Amino acid sequence: MNFDLLISNLGNPAFLFFLLGILAVKFKSDLEIPANSSKFISLYLLFSIGFKGGQHLSHEHFSLEIVWSMFFGLLISLLIPVYLFFILKRKLNLYDSAAIAAAYGSVSAVTFVTAVSYLDSQKIVWDGHMVAIMAIMESPAIISGLILFTLYSGTKKKDSVGDNLKGNSFPSVIKHSLTNGSVFLIVGSLIIGFLVNAKQAEGIKPFTDDIFKGFLAIFLLDMGISSGRKLTDFVSNGWFPILFACVIPLVNGALSAALSSLVTDEVGNRFLFSILAASASYIAVPAAIKIAIPKANPGIYLPMALVITFPINITIGMPFYLFIIENVRF
Repeated sequence: MNFDLLISNLGNPAFLFFLLGILAVKFKSDLEIPANSSKFISLYLLFSIGFKGGQHLSHEHFSLEIVWSMFFGLLISLLIPVYLFFILKRKLNLYDSAAIAAAYGSVSAVTFVTAVSYLDSQKIVWDGHMVAIMAIMESPAIISGLILFTLYSGTKKKDSVGDNLKGNSFPSVIKHSLTNGSVFLIVGSLIIGFLVNAKQAEGIKPFTDDIFKGFLAIFLLDMGISSGRKLTDFVSNGWFPILFACVIPLVNGALSAALSSLVTDEVGNRFLFSILAASASYIAVPAAIKIAIPKANPGIYLPMALVITFPINITIGMPFYLFIIENVRF
């Protein structure tokens, strides 16, 4: 079943357009997405992801278990980038360390959907509020990554984020990270999505839902072109990015599988927590990083998340996390 899921997801049009972008560079095609269009698509994806996440939240009927589960999701999304950043910056530059840490702290919606299919195939029950938890776990990791980047950039001048920092005091760093355009848009869109009712949201559904996959395909085509141009950078970093992309998801997923027993007893929910912790974002985070830290190299963080971590989670990760859930409790 895992192999079938892997083949099905690798045949996803968005993934194939990412490969097309790499091939365009390989065959020296002059194909490219104009810079202004690329930035617009990045902003659109952040807006759509945030708004739909807010809609999922607005439909939840909150209980104490759901509140604790949301707190747990937020906590791991904030903390994972922190410990990963200090591992990464021993081997990589500041830009790439922050980008990769944010990507691995955030979540992959495609991996989540695949995990749901796996649970259904195993006839394991899971609760709908996990969709809302997935939605709120996307932006905290971006905020963590930007805070770490700003703290360690060591400058009070105009830096690569593009803002004029008045200082590196912690309050100014927090303010700077929260008001960064990409973070401000995804969090603001989530709040707006939460506030509007279903009838009001229906009015912009063609824009937020119907064309999303098309724009995602163009975005990943652009990311494929960018990655293809810098793919030698991935190879030049040796074994470290490959080992990181293989091992870290399994570590994060295993820890979340065990610790999630503190907030819920449901096997399905614990399994989804492990998948959320183990997955790496290749949509929301790259869209944000492209704007916030343009010097970060997509030829490193995107192949790590999409080409290595995604199939690792689907083939090895899922049965491994389920084994831990069935045998480890706190």
